[in-house]
Amino acid sequence: MRAGQVAYYRDLIWVLVSKELKLRYHSTAFGYLWSVLHPLAFATIFLFLAAVCKIPRVGDMEHYALFLITGLFPWQWFANSATSSNYYFLDNRSLIKKIRFPRHFLVVAGVLNDTIHFVISIPVIIVFMVYYRHYPSVAWVALLPLMLIVQFLFTTGAALALASCNLFFRDLERMTLICVSFWFYLTPVIYDQSMFPQRLAWMKYANPMAPIIICWREMFLHGTAPLTALAAACGWAAAAFAAGWWIYRSLQWRFAEIV
Repeated sequence: MRAGQVAYYRDLIWVLVSKELKLRYHSTAFGYLWSVLHPLAFATIFLFLAAVCKIPRVGDMEHYALFLITGLFPWQWFANSATSSNYYFLDNRSLIKKIRFPRHFLVVAGVLNDTIHFVISIPVIIVFMVYYRHYPSVAWVALLPLMLIVQFLFTTGAALALASCNLFFRDLERMTLICVSFWFYLTPVIYDQSMFPQRLAWMKYANPMAPIIICWREMFLHGTAPLTALAAACGWAAAAFAAGWWIYRSLQWRFAEIV
């Protein structure tokens, strides 16, 4: 690939990401704050329920507010991209019909948009960490970029598959919302992974998002990443990206005809 082509693709992705950011915050008073307030609102609800129902604190749940946001923020990144992915191609039908360019860049730009929101929300997590006497670790230098890449690949693969299939099966939009809601409660976001019975421990790794959330939480709270969970997260990311890319490549020749 020539240097000029690389620069063209880089600029194209930047233009698409900028467009997504402008559309998201168009006519909003709080802008970026909504990306932070959403998971914080969820955390407040679960904190209230935990206090009322007297949920036992196990594992890392001693400081439940910190425990919640270390899982809710990365989950929110995935959930936002997954539910929005159905519209990445549909909302850009005029571009697809009139201009020849790599269509998967629309998905990459959409996921990058949510990635940026997650990255700029990390200082909020750090504020909670400092309040509860947890501090960023030197290990973040390696683990943070690695986890960003892993979740970006997994999310992009899922988004490519959903965006492509939704052009041919529009009911997928509603199904995605339902599935993401179920998926949230099947993933150790609001409860500790140690609460899985030993005989069902395998379920943590059968759920693609579970090892990703486990790795994020361990990184934030302890500056580590369990090797088993990290290997599972990397494996799921590679599999999801490969599957999403294959589905996209199999269907993209009909995009202009369908949209």
